[in-house]
Amino acid sequence: MLLVVDAGNTNIVFAVHDGEGWRGQWRVATNPERTADEYAVWLHTLLGHAGLRFQDVDGVVIGSVVPAANFNLMRLSRAWFHCDPLLVRAAGFDWGFEVRIDNPQEVGADRLLNAIAAHAHWKGPLIAIDFGTATTFDVVDGEGHYLGGVIAPGINLSLEALHRAAAALPRIAVQRPQAVIGRSTVPAMQSGIYWGYVGLIEGITRRIAAEFGQPMKVIATGGLAPLFAGGTTEIHHVDPELTLRGLLLFAARNPPPRPKR
Repeated sequence: MLLVVDAGNTNIVFAVHDGEGWRGQWRVATNPERTADEYAVWLHTLLGHAGLRFQDVDGVVIGSVVPAANFNLMRLSRAWFHCDPLLVRAAGFDWGFEVRIDNPQEVGADRLLNAIAAHAHWKGPLIAIDFGTATTFDVVDGEGHYLGGVIAPGINLSLEALHRAAAALPRIAVQRPQAVIGRSTVPAMQSGIYWGYVGLIEGITRRIAAEFGQPMKVIATGGLAPLFAGGTTEIHHVDPELTLRGLLLFAARNPPPRPKR
């Protein structure tokens, strides 16, 4: 079985795939100071609930945008799963497509993983939107090559900045408001965030398609993807497991080292 680890700026997702389907998926807040042993204690209980043991895992693949967390995640793999992890990088691996940007080393692993998974399932040309700590738009052509994209502030990041910068404005949850015109402070803020990001999605995807010169499929992932997909026809598909499936595809092309048991 393969343990896939998606380490983002806000959360780290651990999931086990047995070759046919997911046996379990678990999420923990990202904390670069969390040790390998702390991860192991937490995972031991969750694996047990899924009827799994550490020795059932025979490969580990890590996609990370948090370099400070990599040491302990890699140590977790070596100390508890007894195998060297496959750490996803833009260069030096078989992606099955070209990374056609000025400096491929700059692109985050999650963006390339979204690209490989989206093209494998829907085929390009397409735009993959990831609603994470940042909201990213990644462009894939008809042959599956990665062309770059757009990075915008994430929704929760924008909300937190608004709350901190304006003393009179409260901290609010992201939800679709009943009306565009807010008749009190909280509905007005919810409208600005929700419809503002819908406008961002529609504006950027249309401009990308116009610059590319062809209609493009738009696939969204991330926890807030279903909420925003309900507010616009520009998002054609929602896939909450896009990055995890990208990790599976990457590992299939670049098999992780086997356990040293």
